[in-house]
Amino acid sequence: MTHLLDSFQLGELRLPNRVVMAPMTRVRATADGLATPSMATYYAQRATTGLIVSEGVQPSLIGQSNPGTPGLHTDEQVAAWRPVTAAVHANGGRIFAQLMHGGRVSHPDTTGMRPVGPSAVPAVGDVFTPTGPKPAPMPRALDTAEVPEHALSYGRAARRAVDAGFDGVELHGANGYLISQFLSSNANLRTDRYGGSVPNRIRFAVEAVSAAVEAVGAARTGIRLSPGGTFWGVAETDVPELYAALLTELARLEVAYVHLEATAGEEVLVGLRRAWPGALVMNPVLPMGAKQTGRAEADHWLGLGADLISFGRAFIANPDLVERLRTGLPVAPVDEATYYQGGDAGYLTYPAYAHTA
Repeated sequence: MTHLLDSFQLGELRLPNRVVMAPMTRVRATADGLATPSMATYYAQRATTGLIVSEGVQPSLIGQSNPGTPGLHTDEQVAAWRPVTAAVHANGGRIFAQLMHGGRVSHPDTTGMRPVGPSAVPAVGDVFTPTGPKPAPMPRALDTAEVPEHALSYGRAARRAVDAGFDGVELHGANGYLISQFLSSNANLRTDRYGGSVPNRIRFAVEAVSAAVEAVGAARTGIRLSPGGTFWGVAETDVPELYAALLTELARLEVAYVHLEATAGEEVLVGLRRAWPGALVMNPVLPMGAKQTGRAEADHWLGLGADLISFGRAFIANPDLVERLRTGLPVAPVDEATYYQGGDAGYLTYPAYAHTA
């Protein structure tokens, strides 16, 4: 049986364990998308994990979803990330940048621009803006000729990520953001080569991944997916067929890994595991408010064929999560009120487990 604390060869990286820190938005960057010294401390505190995947990083200004998120589209942003990646490496860690284009999940108050998407269909719910939550606006549908430019933005950001010291990149193809919107059957109502049929709906995802692979190599490129997920109002038809087709194309590109959220039934996810020949990261998604992913969920998915297990909320309150999992120490609960409040409280203030005599 595969053990959570076993080492694993991921592309060109030797991971000391199979624990992955999942990408989590924490909105601690500056207003112009620069990483901060506090972010360097935050990630370095968690460097014992096999792999850190950063919070979502916008590959372009129009791709920014939330205020307070970092970017990788200017030279200043690249320079600001270098102390972060250096701090992780100094502590013995490995870190990928998650590249996240929000698409329609954005607001002019955040970017100064009208959001874009595959079709003129707004997201469901309120989006964050600098002055608080507001209804998701109507996006502008991308012209066919514009779509490749947005796919290429992932490649440009991937090159900047490696220049900034990241070990690789993960494209955010999940949770209702731009790649997920193209995969969707209700956010994507296009009748051109990017919409309608399964081959057309996966085209943007494949082009975006191809751009990253061309920029930094397949061994440094992964993608996160949420099969059947309904984030921000997206819906997907033909989920097993859609994702089997996408995984077939990703296998041809020989990307380092696929990162699946448990947003579909277990039978569907196990089928996708069988269809995917490469490394699989599994994120045992639990409803907000439920208990955090723990050792039992990790072992369950390792038994079903996952290679690596990503933990999200558990890493917020437990910078020493790997050691807690190794020794069976209790996993501390997280204060949800501090997720997005900014500042160091609830960010750098969670201690390692205190052993008492």
